[in-house]
Amino acid sequence: MQDCIFCKIANHTLPSNPVFENDKVIAFYDLNPQAPVHILVIPKIHCPSLIDVSDNNIMKDLFDAVQTIVKEQNISDFRTVINTGKSSGQTVFHLHIHILAGRNLLWPPG
Repeated sequence: MQDCIFCKIANHTLPSNPVFENDKVIAFYDLNPQAPVHILVIPKIHCPSLIDVSDNNIMKDLFDAVQTIVKEQNISDFRTVINTGKSSGQTVFHLHIHILAGRNLLWPPG
């Protein structure tokens, strides 16, 4: 999608500092971190939200990437978050998983 900031990052037309990348997924640090470690994991193809996933391989690719990232970064305790829709806190309408770590994450969240 032409105006999607995450598509621009995935296509390398906007700079990022990837912590992980393969042919299907890219992951990078959030510019507005909510924890000492805040990594975003996105599919390279545009998918607006979790509700729009039509191919379960997208989710497998994302969660495989999460597992690889936390192992490579030596993160043992973390939270994953997928916001779906504006009222849930989704601000970029391109499916993404937040990896949050590095502090106590209280429950219930926000």
